[in-house]
Amino acid sequence: MNSFTGFLTRSPVTARVAPLAVYLVLTVCQGYFGESGRYWLYLAKTLAGAWILWTVWPVVTEMRWAVSWESLVVGVVVFALWVGLDPLVPRQPELWEKLGLRDLFVKLGLAGTPAASPPPWNPFRHFGAGSELGWFFVVARILGSSLVVPPIEEVFYRSFFYRWIANADFRSVPLGQFAWKPFVITSAIFGFAHNEWLAGILCGFAYQGLVCWKKRLGDAIAAHAVTNFLLGLWVVWRDAWQFW
Repeated sequence: MNSFTGFLTRSPVTARVAPLAVYLVLTVCQGYFGESGRYWLYLAKTLAGAWILWTVWPVVTEMRWAVSWESLVVGVVVFALWVGLDPLVPRQPELWEKLGLRDLFVKLGLAGTPAASPPPWNPFRHFGAGSELGWFFVVARILGSSLVVPPIEEVFYRSFFYRWIANADFRSVPLGQFAWKPFVITSAIFGFAHNEWLAGILCGFAYQGLVCWKKRLGDAIAAHAVTNFLLGLWVVWRDAWQFW
């Protein structure tokens, strides 16, 4: 454990990249342990992500939450865009299908076949409608997506990746420095990391713009948390499980 802790904090790059890398590996693993495993592994990766954040907290000094009226507004607006664009814009699988690229992505292992696509993440479907275990995993998902995911992703995309594109010595680039190239590239990659690709790109623009405006990362973390929390409530209220 001590050696892994040392690995996480051994360099400025590792401290900002490893948390997301570990989180993504555990996300991929969710599909290999059956339907129940999807939910238990989500809980496991949330706890692991929280521990990793605690571990790198002392060395990633910009990872400090900052709640402001700007972060609240951006969080709500991004949530509205995420939900509002969904019926209007094809998701990534449908997009690649329309562009005739689906088969290529399947061959490259970047997309699954329609038959292989897992059903939406919905613990009530598996554990029973209104079941205690179902509610347990719903609450775990909302808390994980609101408290653990935002700092992990914002530190990687907005603190490390954006600045690294601007200069390999990323710490020499101020958090609030605006540059078109990293602004567009980072937001595009962030967007296509989600099925809701267009909403994701706009989301990246909004969060990165917030960092450039406020000259700190904390407002983007808070805005991301607001978006994910509202989206979690929307998923449960409207049975919109496709967002999870």
